[in-house]
Amino acid sequence: MIIGTAGHIDHGKTSLVKALTGTDTDRLPEEKRRGITLELGFAHLPLADGQVAGVVDVPGHERFVKAMAAGAGGVDLAVLVVAADEGVMPQTREHLDICRLLGVKAGVIALTKADLLDTLGDDWRALVEADLAALTAGTFLEDAPVVAVSSRTGAGLPELKAALGRAGAALPRRPSEGPVFLPVDRAFTIKGFGTVVTGTLLSGALAVDDAVSLLPSVTGARPGPFRVRGVQVHGQPVARVEAGQRAAVNVTDVQTEDVHRGMVLTRAGELPETSMLDVELTLLPAAESPLPKRRKLLLHLGTAQVEATVALLDLDSLAPGETGLAQLRLESPVGALVGQRFILRGSRALPGRGATVAGGRVLSITPPRRRRGASSVVRPLLEADAAGQVAWLLRQAGYAGLTQTELFGRSGLSPKVLARTLELLGAKGQVLLVDRDKRLYVSQDVFEGLRQRSLALLAAFHEREPMREGLSREELRQRLSSQLDARLFQRVVQALVDSGSVEAEKDLVRLQGRGRTLTLGDEAARTRLSAELSAAGLAPPTVTELAQKLRLGPVKLQELLKVLVAAGTGVRVSEELCFDASALEDLRGRLVTFLKDQKEITTQGFKELVGQSRKFTIPLSEYFDREKVTLRVGDKRVLRRG
Repeated sequence: MIIGTAGHIDHGKTSLVKALTGTDTDRLPEEKRRGITLELGFAHLPLADGQVAGVVDVPGHERFVKAMAAGAGGVDLAVLVVAADEGVMPQTREHLDICRLLGVKAGVIALTKADLLDTLGDDWRALVEADLAALTAGTFLEDAPVVAVSSRTGAGLPELKAALGRAGAALPRRPSEGPVFLPVDRAFTIKGFGTVVTGTLLSGALAVDDAVSLLPSVTGARPGPFRVRGVQVHGQPVARVEAGQRAAVNVTDVQTEDVHRGMVLTRAGELPETSMLDVELTLLPAAESPLPKRRKLLLHLGTAQVEATVALLDLDSLAPGETGLAQLRLESPVGALVGQRFILRGSRALPGRGATVAGGRVLSITPPRRRRGASSVVRPLLEADAAGQVAWLLRQAGYAGLTQTELFGRSGLSPKVLARTLELLGAKGQVLLVDRDKRLYVSQDVFEGLRQRSLALLAAFHEREPMREGLSREELRQRLSSQLDARLFQRVVQALVDSGSVEAEKDLVRLQGRGRTLTLGDEAARTRLSAELSAAGLAPPTVTELAQKLRLGPVKLQELLKVLVAAGTGVRVSEELCFDASALEDLRGRLVTFLKDQKEITTQGFKELVGQSRKFTIPLSEYFDREKVTLRVGDKRVLRRG
């Protein structure tokens, strides 16, 4: 369990943590000199049930809300700290807003500096508690206990610790079977060990020797994966850390200067970095005006802070207190987790409560850029069960599909639940396992779409080129998508063949009963062309000469030549020359016999063998080289082995 402080500057958060834990979380010289917290501080607190909670102490000054949000992202239980002599202040309100938007579900209110209450008058505490009741109405702290404490005298500390224990006991555990997700809040070097990163593990479990990655990747840095050399929790080495614990992770082969707050430590291959997020978004009721359909705000996600364009998907504007669907388009990539909570801050503070204006949860971590009105695409995720979520992800992935590992990272489902879900969807015919080795899946809807597009492409091909036997498999695959997985394409073609829609012959595919349709006129022209080539032997007319002699247009002649080549009665040797196949086969036989006897043949010798001029012998010699019958060695040619 992670306990986080929240509250206005100088209300005693750090003093309270020190009184509870014995640890002074102000570690920087500047913090000591100025007497205020500038950075996140960490401690641990033993509770009555034997559990040890991590404690995150956050800055209270408005200028350091970035650090506060980074610390609050992993908090399970909030301690809202309010000084007895000042009561509710602007950062009290903003910190509570941040905790609410980040999904904190439980907490305790600590009324600090309680030793001053006697000097403030009999009614003062009642006024402060009335303000607190108004502030927390409708929030997770509405019925939270208010414990008066004094860090100076120690009064109320046992009661506060007991209240924290009771509140924490009712909290659900974080998902230790989900993807590993540890937002980095610090990185430093320990001599003899190398780089250490610290943070709260929000999901999954991490063990020594695991392979990990850092998101987003750093240009020029080693991309990983990296190895976990060691893990500590509360300063003690452990073999494994689980979700909900703060950890220090020693990572090999990483330079400390390449790691910074805002990165995420993940298990290698589980999660991608992203610059786009589909989200459910809520505008704070205290916002001064509606959120327009497009606005730039500052996103705080985990420990990351990045500028984002907020694009509403289903509304022209989002009214204060209203919830809608949006897409966040980020200035730089981040690591994100489905279901992760975030906040958005503006450049101008709301009256009396800071610059936090909105927040919500991540629905999808790798979406395409959405057009306005795309809420109908995203909305099913709001109430989707495991099967609905996986089916949605595979539909969105399109032809590329997703591996089981990728589905795990993008859904956040446990491995067992994901495996059962895929098995169920497969049995219902809603998903298709394309590659057993890669565990690559595609949506059946996507597969059916590929079938229909293939049929349409083949129909268009036959209309365009009626005299061709069929379309090559590779050309069809390229027309569908150059990125289409080869195994998926094979499955599509086989499904079309099995259904009787398509015929496949060697490398060609065609619609059933289609391919090479010649009119009576075309058939007569083909017969004349074949006779012309047969009579010419090894000295055929050029394509231009054939067109003139047979009175055929260039396009029609080319189509008829393709028919002859496909039928095996013609051989295209060059762009301008097509030979009769039987004449060429006779020459091949004589050439092979000559080379077996004489071992080599000169250019002049080949010319004499052919009995024609250089106009024909040069293209023929190059043709036999391409066909791997001969091999040119200097000015001579020899028979290729085999």
